[in-house]
Amino acid sequence: MSNTEESGRSATEERFVLRGVTRNVFVLGLVSFLNDISSEMLYPLVPIFLTAMLGAPAVAIGLIEGVAEATASLLRVVSGWYADRLRRRRPLIVGGYAVSAFSKPAIGLAASWPAVLALRFADRFGKAMRNPARDALIADSTPTAYRGRAFGFHRSLDSAGAIVGPLAALALLPAFQEDLRPIFLFAFIPAVASVALLFLVRERQRAVPTRAPFPTLTLKGFGRPFKAVLLVVALFSLGNSSDAFLILRAQDLFARDLESGAIAAGPLAIFGSNVLGLSTAMAVLAYVLYNIVYTLGATPAGMLSDRLGRRGIVIVGFAIYAVVYAGFALVTGSAAIWVLFIVYGFYIAMTEGVLRAYITDLSPTQARATGLGVYYTAVGLASFAASVLGGALWTYVSPVATFAFGGVMAVVAAVVLLVAVPRVNGSRPR
Repeated sequence: MSNTEESGRSATEERFVLRGVTRNVFVLGLVSFLNDISSEMLYPLVPIFLTAMLGAPAVAIGLIEGVAEATASLLRVVSGWYADRLRRRRPLIVGGYAVSAFSKPAIGLAASWPAVLALRFADRFGKAMRNPARDALIADSTPTAYRGRAFGFHRSLDSAGAIVGPLAALALLPAFQEDLRPIFLFAFIPAVASVALLFLVRERQRAVPTRAPFPTLTLKGFGRPFKAVLLVVALFSLGNSSDAFLILRAQDLFARDLESGAIAAGPLAIFGSNVLGLSTAMAVLAYVLYNIVYTLGATPAGMLSDRLGRRGIVIVGFAIYAVVYAGFALVTGSAAIWVLFIVYGFYIAMTEGVLRAYITDLSPTQARATGLGVYYTAVGLASFAASVLGGALWTYVSPVATFAFGGVMAVVAAVVLLVAVPRVNGSRPR
C-alpha cells in the first residue's frame, strides 16, 4: 500500500466539521488559537520588557531568542521520532502545551535577562515537544487531497490568536501604568484553557504496514526532494532572525517620530504621554496588522498549494520576505512600518502552513512525525545562528545590516528551491 493510499484511507475515517477540516484538526486549531492568545500577549512585549525594564542590550535579545530556539530544537527531532515509535501523538501534545503554559507567568517574575533566557527555553522546550506530534496528527486526520487546506486552516486559527493576544495586552497596559509584569500573569488563563481543550482530541491507533521498518533517527528512507527542501529551509532560516527585531525596529522609529513631532499620538493618547508607552502601543498594533493578514491568507494559500503545488507558493513567500526586509533596512520614517507589517503577513501566510504540508508530503508515512521533527530542528538551529548574528549585527554594525542579511538569504533560498527541487503537487513529483 502506498503512503498516499494509507494516509487517505485512515484520514477518511475522521468526521469532517468543515470541508477538508476534520474534527481533530478543528479542535487542534482552537487549542492553537487559545495558546497563541497567551503567547502573543507576551511576544511583542518581551523585547521591550527586556530592554526597558531589565536593561538588556540588543545582543542579549538575539542570544535569548537564539539559544532558546536552538537548544529546544534539538528535542524536536527526538520528540518526532518518539511520536512515531510510540505510535501515539496526544501524550506529547498535552505535555508540550502544559510545559509552555506554566513557563509564561514565570517570565513576568524574572529579575534579570538570564532568568528570562531559562524561562524562554522552557517555553520553547514545550513547543518542541508538541509540534511534530501535533502536525503529524493533523496529517493523520486529513485526506491527502486536503492536506494544504488543513494546515492552512490550523495556521489561520493560530494566527487569529496572535491578533487577539496583542490587543488584549494593549487593553491591559493602561490599567497597570505601563508595568508589563502583570500581563504575563493574565496570559496564563488562555494557556491553561488550551491544555484543557486537548482532552477533546480523539486518536486512533495508526495503521502501519506489517513490514514497515521501525522508525530510526536517521534520514534513511527520506528521498532527495525531502533533503533538498530541508537545505532550502535551513538557508532561509539562517537569515530569518527573530521577529523581536522587527518589533524593536518599529518601536524605535515610532519613538523617534513621536519625540520629533513627526507623528501624533491620536487615539492612542489613552496610553498617556509617555513615549515608551505610545511607541510600544504602535509597535504592537503594527504586529496585529501582520497577524490579521496572516490569519486571512493562510487557508487560501494552503488551498492554492493543494491545486498548484507547494514549491511555487513558497518561492513567492520568500520573495515577499526579501522585499519586506529590504524595506525595514532602508526605511527612515515610521509611516512605512504599517505597510511593511501588512506585506509581511503575506510572506508568513504563504510559507508556514505550506512548508509543513510540503515536508509531510515528502516524508514516509510511518516516519511522518520524524520528518517534521527534523524540519523543526533544522529551522531552530539555523534560527539560533540567525538571531545571534542578527543581534550582533544590530549592536555592532547597525539595524540595517540585520535586515539586509535576512533579505539576501531569502533570495538565495528562493533560487535554490527553484533550481534544485523538483516541482511537487501534493505527494506526486511532476
